[in-house]
Amino acid sequence: MFIEPHRFARKKGWIEVICGSMFSGKTEELIRRLKRAQIANQHIEIFKPAMDKRYDENHIVSHNEVRLRSTPVDSCYNMLLLASDADVVAVDEAQFFDEGLPEVAEQLAAKGIRVIIAGLDMDFLGKPFGCMPLLLSKAEYITKLHAICAQCGDIANFSYRRSEIEDRILLGEKEVYEPRCRNCFYNA
Repeated sequence: MFIEPHRFARKKGWIEVICGSMFSGKTEELIRRLKRAQIANQHIEIFKPAMDKRYDENHIVSHNEVRLRSTPVDSCYNMLLLASDADVVAVDEAQFFDEGLPEVAEQLAAKGIRVIIAGLDMDFLGKPFGCMPLLLSKAEYITKLHAICAQCGDIANFSYRRSEIEDRILLGEKEVYEPRCRNCFYNA
């Protein structure tokens, strides 16, 4: 009996999460992976929260100014409509999306799409941030990145807020946040 090879060939999808503190290189790593997908002629779709306009409204941008065009979305569910024919879907600043993002990521992966998500795993209080814990539990691949502590030079895992503002979400860069190691974060 002859079995057609393509009959059992199935495109496999999965979820990758890149996490860490501010200034750890999450967006830079996301862009690196996406550029490799582009070299492989894969169709990519990149999303970011519409609320994040720090560097550019329509690009994801690393701290060293490397950028890729992206689509700002208000709801993670819009990604399902906009990425239906993608090979790779990327999401930056995932912590700012609602709790539906893990479900959206799973639906995309079930369709055979590689889903790459980057975001802060902890907020400025050192607590799990938004939907990131659930994304981490559902991911096949996790990359935890570290910055350098602005106080002592050790590896930094925390995003220390230099402002007295207590809102959980406060968009900012070096003027508002600095990376800190565990010791410098808790002994501030």
